[in-house]
Amino acid sequence: MATVAATHAAAQTPSPAAPADAVYDMIVGTYTSGKSEGLYVYRFDTRTGDATPVSVAKTVNPSWLVVSRDRRHVYAVNELPGDNGPASQRGHVSAFSFDPPSGRLTFVNQVSAQGNDPCYLTLSPDGRFLFVANYSVAADPGGSFAVLPVRADGSLGDAALTVHHQGSGPVKGRQDGAHVHSTVFSPDGQYLFAQDLGTDRLYAYRYAADGRDGPVSPTGAVETALKQGSGPRHLVFGNDGRYAYLTSELAGTVTVLRYRDGGRFDEEQVETLAEPGFHGAVGAAALHLSPDGRFLYVSNRGDANDISIFAVDAASGRLTRVGRQSSLGKSPREFAIDPTGHWLIVGNQSSDTAYVFRRDPQTGLLGPDPKRLDIGSPVDFRFVSPS
Repeated sequence: MATVAATHAAAQTPSPAAPADAVYDMIVGTYTSGKSEGLYVYRFDTRTGDATPVSVAKTVNPSWLVVSRDRRHVYAVNELPGDNGPASQRGHVSAFSFDPPSGRLTFVNQVSAQGNDPCYLTLSPDGRFLFVANYSVAADPGGSFAVLPVRADGSLGDAALTVHHQGSGPVKGRQDGAHVHSTVFSPDGQYLFAQDLGTDRLYAYRYAADGRDGPVSPTGAVETALKQGSGPRHLVFGNDGRYAYLTSELAGTVTVLRYRDGGRFDEEQVETLAEPGFHGAVGAAALHLSPDGRFLYVSNRGDANDISIFAVDAASGRLTRVGRQSSLGKSPREFAIDPTGHWLIVGNQSSDTAYVFRRDPQTGLLGPDPKRLDIGSPVDFRFVSPS
């Protein structure tokens, strides 16, 4: 069940393609309770895989970020209060201007996320709104997502709409309430899907920038119910939009979903991430497709701390495992594949390290002897085109 509450009103989109073998800006989001100060900018050379530090922008817990289509602005969550903070504290979203030639970020403004523990951002396809998912470890205000207007100058306005989910799941301590973990647009931009770890559901909303009741509205009965206790986390669509792939954090799985008209999904396949016979803790996290869509990579935390590599069948969307790679650290919450498809960089949140693996575009496998970066609690990576 979802309720929509309007507040005072005032797709995640990729950057334009750049030439192969270019030098990109790589922006890294972190948690700042330890060694990190905020957002870090590196120059990433796709010919060598070398990353050279350029600048730092101080901000609290920028654990997820997105870059505007024109590359001139970066938006980052400020994930608060965290596990030990007061339930009365709300998280924030910060806007920064970005100068690609110098690699410098400049703070613009900050607004309330209208909830606890914001953990995911998505720009609408038209760039008019920024959607923020509030995981919320606190029952009050509970899991939600807010819709933030993006002004003409790139700054953010106060939330135009806040959507709260209601419900729970069977896993005590993890599903005592709703936990919105991500918001993802359909390929045609008509629907927004909210993945709720606490209620084991994918909620579909219609998107209309100038809608009478706000930018998004519920679609009635269009909810995708998943296995109880699985904990859906992140969703990504295949390159042709016919299939989507979903990580379920608590179950440690990745699911293949066939996308239907009207914002509906049919479950096609479920793959376990852990090795056969594995008995430790699991925690499925990030998933990303290679630029050509031929391979899917999925990270698994807990005691596994690795990345599963799957080949994607172009006709059926089904997955076939082709490999597994240790993250060489603890808690690989997020990773990224560079725009050329030749490198995969994974951050080990609990080890203060990131590793840059050479990637074989033909086999999908990751090479030995990766390059190491020492970064405090790295958890998100964004590449910005140089042109």
